Amino acid sequence: MKKLLTLTLSAALLAAPAMADNHAMQETDHAVTYAFDGDFDDATFSVETAIVGKGLVIDYVSHTGDMLERTKGDVGSDVTIFDAADIFLFCSAQTSREVMETDPMNIAFCPYGIFVTDKEGEVRIGYRKYPDGDMQKVQALLDGIVKDAMGE
Repeated sequence: MKKLLTLTLSAALLAAPAMADNHAMQETDHAVTYAFDGDFDDATFSVETAIVGKGLVIDYVSHTGDMLERTKGDVGSDVTIFDAADIFLFCSAQTSREVMETDPMNIAFCPYGIFVTDKEGEVRIGYRKYPDGDMQKVQALLDGIVKDAMGE
């Protein structure tokens, strides 16, 4: 009985990180997001640091959440979509060259973006999904940056 309990507890402890990772990541048809343990400002700082830490330059930060909130009445809505939402736009010379040398029309996916959202205190970091094939190099780059921002 003691061995069975020990084995059961060991299995549960080994499975816990995997369950936590599955819970933290959400995937839709068009995006991958991860729950961030911290507030919006910490998440945006972490994303900026992770992008710059890869030697990349942030071309633009879109304050999409501010725009959506500011214009909701102008478009006849009273719905607050996000409490805050920013999108960091950037490119990677190395990765972009690799995918565009294979198919120059992969330019349609550039620049790349990582977004941070806050909805009622749930902060998420994510990116859009890319098609199978060479663009998976970009998706892997974005996933690595997001995981760096998450401290993984």
